[in-house]
This record gives sequence, C-alpha cells and structure tokens, in this order.
Amino acid sequence: MRIEPPPTLSVESDIEMRDFGQQREAGEKHGAILAVIAIGGALGSLARYGLTLAWPTPPGGFPWAVFTINVVGSFLLGVLMVVVTEIRPAHPLARPFLGVGVLGGFTTFSTYTNDIHGLLGLHTVIVAVAYLVATLVVALTATALAVTLTRAAARFARVSR
Repeated sequence: MRIEPPPTLSVESDIEMRDFGQQREAGEKHGAILAVIAIGGALGSLARYGLTLAWPTPPGGFPWAVFTINVVGSFLLGVLMVVVTEIRPAHPLARPFLGVGVLGGFTTFSTYTNDIHGLLGLHTVIVAVAYLVATLVVALTATALAVTLTRAAARFARVSR
C-alpha cells in the first residue's frame, strides 16, 4: 500500500509534492535558503554578543545595549526591505541572508522580553515599563524612518542622474 501526503502539506502553492522532480527542486531551493539564513544568523548573533559584552547592563539598570541593538536592527531592516523590494532587484538569497539571518540574529526581541522579566523580578518596575515602551516605540519609529529616508534617497538619486 502506497501512502501519499495530503495536498495540504505542499511547501509552496506552485509545487506538487507528489512529483519527485518538484520535491527535489524544492529541497535544493530550501536547502540553500536555510544555509544562508544559518550563516547570516551566526554572523548577526556574534555581532550582538560582542556588543552586549562590550556594553554590559548592571543589575536593575536599563539594558542600553539590547535596546540599541534592536533599534539599529529595526532601522537596517527597514532600509533593506525598501532596497530589495523597491529600488533594485536582489539575488534571491539576499533577503533571507541579510534580513532573516544577519538582522534576525542581530536583533534580539527574546532577550528584550527576558530583560523585562528580570527587571520585574528585581522590583524595578519603572525601568521595566520604560524599557518595554521605549523599545517598541523607538524600534517601530526607526523602521518607519528608515523606509521614508531610503525611499527619499532613492528618489533623489534618480532625479540627480
């Protein structure tokens, strides 16, 4: 008896997973994507780790290193997304490598939530709330600013040619 996967297990809408040739193509394509994400993630994580070692947070203090990492990473992600989606075509692996890998490894919103939990445990509620709100507001503002500035720079570059 031959067991076939149900159609809902398709990886992509245009790939028929019952077709061995398409399965192999999907595996090769996704293997490269996973590899560049892993390499980029390792590089981004190493950069973040180095910055947190260089700029330690005292117990109960505002985690400036992680705050800065998340704001800068959000800004760079805004720039990247405009560049690869609106300004110039990028290699298909550029966005997974840079966006998901490098910047995903560099930014650390999981550490952000752990920092908040730790600050609450130390009964530094005001610092925890300030960190919670400031990170969200400033990181989102940085992303919006990056998108706006990158689009404006692209318009300026087109006009000045």
